Amino acid sequence: MLLLPAPAKLNLFLTITGRRDDGYHNLQTLFQFVDYGDTLGFALAPKGELVLKADLPEVATEQNLIIKAARLLQAHTGCTQGAQIQLTKRLPMGGGLGGGSSDAATTLLALNHLWQLGLSPNELATLGLRLGADVPVFIQGHAAFAEGVGEQLTPASPPEPWYLILHPNVSVSTADIFQDPELIRDSPALGLAQWLTAPWRNDCEPLVKKRHPEVAKLLSWLVEYAPSRMTGTGACIFASFDSRLEAQTILAKAPQGMSGFVAKGCNQSPLISAIAQL
Repeated sequence: MLLLPAPAKLNLFLTITGRRDDGYHNLQTLFQFVDYGDTLGFALAPKGELVLKADLPEVATEQNLIIKAARLLQAHTGCTQGAQIQLTKRLPMGGGLGGGSSDAATTLLALNHLWQLGLSPNELATLGLRLGADVPVFIQGHAAFAEGVGEQLTPASPPEPWYLILHPNVSVSTADIFQDPELIRDSPALGLAQWLTAPWRNDCEPLVKKRHPEVAKLLSWLVEYAPSRMTGTGACIFASFDSRLEAQTILAKAPQGMSGFVAKGCNQSPLISAIAQL
């Protein structure tokens, strides 16, 4: 079985610069990966059969992005091969860490290799965009300044600190946040050079804190130790530290009922490193 990681991402900042005619939003964000996430295993199966083994009772198999990615790849290439896929889920759903998008990206890259399809990363990223706006950055596999709906990527190399990532054990619906009339939608668009010297923020954070007091409470706690922000549309929050030990020390003090982990920031995705070794 081919085992590959599906790493989490952080939005080091996230601003909404406008709403498009198609209902989607233009945004600016800085994506960075961490060395923690889900794990997927892949093995060949006969006659185009797709079997997903995952302990996710709240998600119907055919609605899972992993199966959607596999079927999309079959349809795009005419491939008649199948796959058995095993998902070990570690990333919380509705956490803003890109778990579903990362799983989809790993599936596209893995099956492209397993089925010997020969598609380029750019072709896979174009396919991946049909599954979700975050999928292309996971396929390209490098930290990036993103614009548009998140698909216009400019490689970036921010510092790679240790992160403490905390989850208040609530799930935030991305669709609900982007549909809320109170969402900030008029932030000015800045260039990457400007962002690297500007204060970083997340335009979704005020709304999520209002709708989910647990997120506000956890942010208020963590900011006492280090500058802290929410990632994506939440619910996870994060802070950076110079050492693993420092981050783990704060994690040990986390309020009861909160979960979290410590991970290293990575400008090259662990997935791309693993694919390169195949």
